[in-house]
Amino acid sequence: MTQEEIKRHRVESVLKEIIPEALGTLDDERINGLSVTDVVCSKGRSDAKVYMDKSFLNDKEQGEALKQLRRVAGYIQNHCKQSEGWFKAPRFVFEFDHQPEHQSKMEDLFKQISKRKTNNENPEDNSDES
Repeated sequence: MTQEEIKRHRVESVLKEIIPEALGTLDDERINGLSVTDVVCSKGRSDAKVYMDKSFLNDKEQGEALKQLRRVAGYIQNHCKQSEGWFKAPRFVFEFDHQPEHQSKMEDLFKQISKRKTNNENPEDNSDES
């Protein structure tokens, strides 16, 4: 791992902690309770994608939350700069994290495969015993 990658991972880790703090200071209930699942910075750390948990929001609420997050992105950027003493902070792009859905689908598929494997093994076992 290069020195630049280490710095980028540190910034991502710090942002995962600071962004929820910044959201918590806002009066907007649509976004102050959102949790950050991941932050991915660009190579030069000038941009960062912030992935949010969407498990408690329907589609309409997700759209409203993203609009509001875009509006307060500058405030969150300033909060990060001030709290860490940085000269500049990355520009934030907010998205909802689809990873938990994909993991759930994968787990379901593995369960189905396991059931089929078990069902296919049982008839062979029963025929041998007869």
